[in-house]
Amino acid sequence: MESGRPEGRGLPRRGVLKAGLAITGAAVASSATAAVAVAETQDPALRRHFDVIVVGAGMAGVTATRELRAKGKRVLLLEARDRVGGRTWTDTWRGHMIERGGTWVDRLQPHVWRELNRYRLPIMADQGVTRAIMPTLTGFEELDPSVAYIRQGELFTRFFEDSTRIYPSPYQPLKRRDLVARFDRFSLRDRLDQMALPPEDEILLTSWTSLYGGTSERGALTHIQQWWALAGGTFEAFHGVNTYRPAQGTVSILNAMLAESKPVLKLNSPVKSVVQNAGKATVTTRAGESFTAPEVIMAVPVNVWRTISFSPPLPAAHREATNAGMGVTEERKLWIDLSNPTDRFVAESPEGRGDPFCFMGRFNDGDPVVAFTVDTTFDETDGDEVERALRRVLPGAKVRDYIVTDFHKDEFALGTGGYRQPYQLIRLHAKLQQPHGRIKFAGSDIANGWNGYIDGAIEDGLRVAGSPTLSGPAAAAASAEERIFVPKVNRGLYRGLGGR
Repeated sequence: MESGRPEGRGLPRRGVLKAGLAITGAAVASSATAAVAVAETQDPALRRHFDVIVVGAGMAGVTATRELRAKGKRVLLLEARDRVGGRTWTDTWRGHMIERGGTWVDRLQPHVWRELNRYRLPIMADQGVTRAIMPTLTGFEELDPSVAYIRQGELFTRFFEDSTRIYPSPYQPLKRRDLVARFDRFSLRDRLDQMALPPEDEILLTSWTSLYGGTSERGALTHIQQWWALAGGTFEAFHGVNTYRPAQGTVSILNAMLAESKPVLKLNSPVKSVVQNAGKATVTTRAGESFTAPEVIMAVPVNVWRTISFSPPLPAAHREATNAGMGVTEERKLWIDLSNPTDRFVAESPEGRGDPFCFMGRFNDGDPVVAFTVDTTFDETDGDEVERALRRVLPGAKVRDYIVTDFHKDEFALGTGGYRQPYQLIRLHAKLQQPHGRIKFAGSDIANGWNGYIDGAIEDGLRVAGSPTLSGPAAAAASAEERIFVPKVNRGLYRGLGGR
């Protein structure tokens, strides 16, 4: 083990979009400066008053901003960090472009797919893997990818047998409220217990249920059931969702939207309070700057709402959601530069057996390995411990370096992508989309469709801005109107990773 770098340690803060609004290289910094300068050259009164203030420059906030600008609104976009993107984060590390947050996109996710085609943003397909390492009761077994998922496919089809019945229209999650109410109390662990699988079969499922739920006990069954329905209700589709990624990084989507909309963008501006009175809302940053508008869009994660002071206070449902938390709170994502092994592989580890990494893989020749852990006892800042954890699955693994992203410890995220707990869909979802006076709420956490994914964030940005969203025939039509080259892939050889 040569060295290890937890989040940002020893690395320059490139902040790909501190870099700001650009579509390519050198234009980035100058575009960001120009966007902020708009506020500095206007009439002093106009510098502080806008038609809409959007808080949070992630995918939802930037989408809403573009839509509102297209409708002629003067929009102030406030972002707490020195970059845009939120829980998507394109970075450069050891000569590689990496995604420290959300990564993959897919034709089955119509909102992000439409954006890629709208801006003609090139995509790439991961090469896939040459071996799959799967758990057994006595350790790990190396299999050819073409056969590794046969039994897992049978088990997942059983696991999801009720999904398309519960979600006949998966972009309307409460259409069959009666069925949702019956299933929403169950955790992923409850479903596993109900199946009463032999141990050798159950361990083929728990790497998934722990990764998405942040322990199988925490995650809601209805959430992953909805994803299954959105993917078309087959293992091949669900398993292979997100085999593509934007060739210029997820930040290229944001760059394109911002270049088109040209809002007033203020980075390094975390919000302290939002006060509603006298026909307007006043947003005050921690630095003491105040701005007013008739409308505010809160496009920050649900978990972050509790860090902002609202007057009048948030409604009961919003307070419950932000205090209980939505999303996987303990997930950490590592990019690891391995000198051994050097091949393309995927490996899964079962929950509760002491293997810290529930999933890891290298999908392209020469790339670093991506790995995920939700193990709260695992010290990812200890390089020797990281290497020992890898060797449990990959004997002889040799680490040159690694970098960690822990959105749980990021005060502007407080967790990774949205994933509901039991009862949160039936009790809270519809209420969280309702305005609180002049404040509207948006984000992947509360999207109707691909909740927790990039697609869900874009969808909810459209919704809150009053623009049409996609579902049913409209979604199919959007996915069919392709203006970009889409490489052909064999979905059976991919293990999808969601938006993470």
